[in-house]
Amino acid sequence: MNMKRTLSLLLAAVLALALLTGCGGKQASDSSPEDQAVPNEPAGKEGAAALGSLTSFSAGTLDGGTFTQEDIAAKDVTVLNFWALTCPPCIAEMPDIADFEKALPDNVAMLTVCLDGYGNEDSVKEVLENAGFEGVTLITGEGDLLNLANNLMYTPTTVLADSQGALVGEAIIGGQADLSAAYLEAVNQALEAGGKDAISLEDA
Repeated sequence: MNMKRTLSLLLAAVLALALLTGCGGKQASDSSPEDQAVPNEPAGKEGAAALGSLTSFSAGTLDGGTFTQEDIAAKDVTVLNFWALTCPPCIAEMPDIADFEKALPDNVAMLTVCLDGYGNEDSVKEVLENAGFEGVTLITGEGDLLNLANNLMYTPTTVLADSQGALVGEAIIGGQADLSAAYLEAVNQALEAGGKDAISLEDA
C-alpha cells in the first residue's frame, strides 16, 4: 500500500538518525551531553503542540486493522507512545506502559506507535507479548501521523491528544523513573483543560 510505503520510508530516515546518536535522536552537531536523553531517566518535556496534530490521518495497526482520527474522537484523551525496536529504553519501559494501559478507564486510551514495526511485525509482537501490552500498536500511517513522526527528536516520546486531535500539554521525552505517575499527571492535566473530570487509576 502507498500509505505503508510512505510511512516506512520516513521511519527509515528517522531511525537512521536515531542510530547515529542512540535513542536521543539529535545529531551530534546539534546537541551537547546535557541535551541527550539518558536511558531510563526523564529527559525533559516540550510543548507537544509544536510537534503537530492528529486531526487528519490514517494508520495501520499491528493486527491488520485501521486507526484514524475517528478513534481519537471517541476518547477524551489518547496517549501515544512512540518507540522503536532499536531503542533499549523504549523496550525497558514497555511493561510499565502495559500496566498503565490496563488500568485506564474507558474515556482514555493508551496506544503505541512502533517506528520500525512495518516489516518487523513478529519482533514487535514478541516485545509486546513479553511486556503484557494488550492495547493498539500502530506500524504504518499517513497524514498528520506521518508529520508527527517526522518531527520527533527522541525515542521514546509520548504525546497526548484530545478528542479533536490537538496535541495537548507537554511531550514526555525519554524513559520515566515513575512512568505511571508521570503519565497520570499528564492525562489529568489534559482532561481538566478540556473540562473533564480527573481520573484515578485505582478507580479504573
